[in-house]
Amino acid sequence: MGAWDFLWMLSKKSLSGALIGLTISDRYASIVAVQGRSMQPTLNPGSKNRFGSLKGDFVLLEKFCLQNYKFSHGDVIVFRSPYEHNEWHVKRLIALPGDWISVPGTYDILKIPEGHCWVEGDNAVSSLDSRSFGPVPLGLVQGRVTHVIWPPERVGAIEKQYPKERVSSY
Repeated sequence: MGAWDFLWMLSKKSLSGALIGLTISDRYASIVAVQGRSMQPTLNPGSKNRFGSLKGDFVLLEKFCLQNYKFSHGDVIVFRSPYEHNEWHVKRLIALPGDWISVPGTYDILKIPEGHCWVEGDNAVSSLDSRSFGPVPLGLVQGRVTHVIWPPERVGAIEKQYPKERVSSY
């Protein structure tokens, strides 16, 4: 009987741990591997080396900001693509609802509608962002990137920055 009791206890603890981990990952924070070059040099993409291990940045995705959409100019966010909901993008938040933004490469000045934001990659040449698909609905945002947590030599907070001269709140 002792072996069955041990297995039952181990199963209960494993299931409880998995449910707690899933809840934390879904509601509070998770770890995301960076893909693509659109946020270089701030974030570097992963690639497989000849030994099969991943290289590149892994970041902490904080989800407390999703309550009441508490974002700031310069935040790096993760959101679902407006056109392909299986794709996730990592971009910098440039303008918030109600802001006016001058669109780079044009003479256009655009007011960001309520419930939307304007995002751009730090590496404009390699970025598919609001310059291509317009303002992004805030409902697609999955969280805010706060820290690089891997590799060890790049561990640290993500700096908030954005082109202040292109954004106006009046």
